[in-house]
Amino acid sequence: MKTTNYLFTSESVSEGHPDKVADQISDAILDNFLAFDENSKVACETLVTTGQVVLAGEVKSSAYVDVQEVARQVINKIGYTKSEYKFDGDACGVFSALHEQSDDINRGVERAEPLNQGAGDQGMMFGYATKETENYMPLPLELSHQLLIELAILRREAKEIGYLRPDAKSQVTVEYSEDGVPQRIHTIVVSTQHDEFVLAGNGKTQAEADEEMVAKIKEDVKNILIPRVLAKNPEWKKLLDDNYILHVNPTGKFVIGGPHGDTGLTGRKIIVDTYGGKGAHGGGAFSGKDPSKVDRSAAYAARHIAKNAVAAGVADEILVQVSYAIGVAQPLSVYVNTYGRANVEMRDEEIALRLEKLFDLRPKAIEQRLKLRNPIYSETASYGHMGREPQVVKKTFSSRYTDTIEKEVELFTWEKLDYVDKIREEFSL
Repeated sequence: MKTTNYLFTSESVSEGHPDKVADQISDAILDNFLAFDENSKVACETLVTTGQVVLAGEVKSSAYVDVQEVARQVINKIGYTKSEYKFDGDACGVFSALHEQSDDINRGVERAEPLNQGAGDQGMMFGYATKETENYMPLPLELSHQLLIELAILRREAKEIGYLRPDAKSQVTVEYSEDGVPQRIHTIVVSTQHDEFVLAGNGKTQAEADEEMVAKIKEDVKNILIPRVLAKNPEWKKLLDDNYILHVNPTGKFVIGGPHGDTGLTGRKIIVDTYGGKGAHGGGAFSGKDPSKVDRSAAYAARHIAKNAVAAGVADEILVQVSYAIGVAQPLSVYVNTYGRANVEMRDEEIALRLEKLFDLRPKAIEQRLKLRNPIYSETASYGHMGREPQVVKKTFSSRYTDTIEKEVELFTWEKLDYVDKIREEFSL
């Protein structure tokens, strides 16, 4: 019988995208509070627009953080440093409306016995993993991220491509076989902000100048960007044939961008942050939230479970859902879906029970197991929270109100394959 292939698409956005600017500011503020007081409770939302940053939310902490200065540092680091962008770190206004966390929420979360700490909110969180890439992430999203990571490197090098500005988006469509195995890269879309490097005049119309710019950008994406990405990920070369479709800045020139071109908000790119639309998402955003908020910590825990389960051989693809009630420590439910791709002779319900036995999913236990009370979140706020490389780094935090501190922290602990042996033993693999 003839099989039917299908197409699946995911997108990513750069660190200079307005929504990601907002995410990075929120997480940098969170990191600074955690650096000086690891017990800080933070829920920080950010809005960015032309020449303006607005901070709002709730904080309970013994630390005092100059949030305006933190926001400016983030904006400059991203690359918004020129007045022609109509948004730059040194000149934009920063308005803070952060205030104390509600006692009603705090009362429901804190307990005399720390491990009985209740969840910071109700909701359901998902984790997902698949064997289709080396880091157990969906290929369309992983390729979308890598295109923009490399584009940012090219922008900062300013050698091969000197006209790039910080805002950019990518999108990749992959053709899959009926049984879910990637067959080929079908379409790549890249939209990048750029300088106005071809001007009208001397007989050249504005339309002709714009067309020349777009043609040059497409040529550079095809001949510089994509080959550099493939050189770093050689396993993808066999999936890209001469018949793939490439769209670059399909609406034309893209000079006006960033927060001047589009207002940005924290938490508006949750699918980019997770699995690109594969699996599922509970709806809760991550950035700006301390780990007592299970929107964040339980989503990381669910990814940790899913990745280790696939790596252990339980299934080739797996979705894990956990749910909570505010103020209640134990999850209300744990659900597993292997999409019919399990490698063990048992129902998904039994797989869920066995995994739940191995992983303590109380919020405080998740915090401790994944070391989430450390200032590790700025690095998560662009190019995805999942599929990243666990690593130990030293981070420095300075404040006009206290001594500068240096902390050694472990990033992306939920990506560690440290439960594979335990899972194999439990499932007799």
